[in-house]
Amino acid sequence: MRSQLDPEKLPKHLAIIMDGNGRWAAEKGKNRLFGHQNGVNSVRTIVEESARLGIPHLTLYAFSTENWQRPKEEISTLMQLLVQSLRNEFEKLLENKIKLQTVGNTALLPKSVQNELQSVVDKTAHNTHMTLTLALSYGAKDELVAAAQQLAQLVKNNIISPGDIDSSTLNNHLYTRNLPDVDLLIRTSGEHRISNFLLWQIAYAELYFTNVFWPDFREADLHQALLTYQQRERRFGKTSAQINA
Repeated sequence: MRSQLDPEKLPKHLAIIMDGNGRWAAEKGKNRLFGHQNGVNSVRTIVEESARLGIPHLTLYAFSTENWQRPKEEISTLMQLLVQSLRNEFEKLLENKIKLQTVGNTALLPKSVQNELQSVVDKTAHNTHMTLTLALSYGAKDELVAAAQQLAQLVKNNIISPGDIDSSTLNNHLYTRNLPDVDLLIRTSGEHRISNFLLWQIAYAELYFTNVFWPDFREADLHQALLTYQQRERRFGKTSAQINA
């Protein structure tokens, strides 16, 4: 299926809601933590395949603001897995020239996680083949509120006027200010929700939902999503006739 993909029509920015670890584990009679541990394999596979295909930007929804409500044991395991994965995959990031960055309120993460993240972010900062963004302690509504507060402060301080605020100005105050808008959003596990993820950035994204649980999501599943994306007509509010012309 990979051979059917048009390299000229790949998304510039692919975002993925990695869902279904818990249900995948439950089907196997295991606990949720087992699912998260196996989900790491899919992360490795999809990051490396995206880099091989030449997708410039990949954003993964790793931990939402709402996930802080989960049991403490599960949160602790997720944080440990994150640190372990950063250490295990660091050399691969360098080898594949992948730049790591994060979006979200990472100040809420444990200090050890913050330190590990910052270390990898700093050491991969000059990589240019692909930007891998991890959404950690991220919520789109919080992101928009924070941007609005920043702009309000600028207006209050007479640095800008209300009339200066447009979509570009707001975009420049988001976590994702250095990223293009999302072209394709994939969600695994059969759920058909956005779950407070990149609400501003997916305004014209193509949405792809699959029943495959995240721990089972592999290259062939990614290729199918990309092939479906390439078969769609992206009009951005225009008519088909305008696009064809």
